[in-house]
Amino acid sequence: MSTINIAIDGPAGAGKSTIAKMVSAKLGYIYVDTGALYRTIALYITENSIADDDIEASLKNADVSLKFIDGAQRVYLGDRDVSDLIRTPEISMAASRTSAIPAVRAYLYETQQKIARENNIIMDGRDIGTVILPNADVKIFLTASAEERANRRYKELAEKPDCPPYEDILKDIIQRDYQDTHRETAPLKQAEDAVLVDTTKLDLEQSAEEITRIIKEKLS
Repeated sequence: MSTINIAIDGPAGAGKSTIAKMVSAKLGYIYVDTGALYRTIALYITENSIADDDIEASLKNADVSLKFIDGAQRVYLGDRDVSDLIRTPEISMAASRTSAIPAVRAYLYETQQKIARENNIIMDGRDIGTVILPNADVKIFLTASAEERANRRYKELAEKPDCPPYEDILKDIIQRDYQDTHRETAPLKQAEDAVLVDTTKLDLEQSAEEITRIIKEKLS
């Protein structure tokens, strides 16, 4: 029996992960956060102070895996659950740079393909509809204005004592957008057959409802 694959792409801070999780729960699919895989490689490179020239050779020792525990995705580096460690701003920026390295993309490509072959999934990232799952049943390009994405991130971090100023968050998002859209390998772009969903004026529940509607419509 063939599996159903949904691809959600979009820029940093568009709410892809949160919305994809909500939609997965509504539809009973497995949610795959590919960004977590790249963040884990970035953590591995950072923790081990691996120079750019040595990254390709060192990947064979990385041992990155996804486990689905009670329906939730957890990411492991060796036998360590690093799901929380990979969410720092430092690792976010490192992941943007690391994900542009062809050897890293090649290393994680087969991991993502295998998960998609074996499960009904919603997979989100930067190049899912264009590179990883070009034959996905439904493709969505999820975005929001840079200002709105920065505002959401600021609200998310506001409770923390080391919350950066809004202006710094906006600057980081604009820089990340530039890096992601201008990298040589698999740059961020909307697939020709993807449905554009702009969530600037939508809250999370409205965004999830809209994407669920699009998926059901496309699959029917």
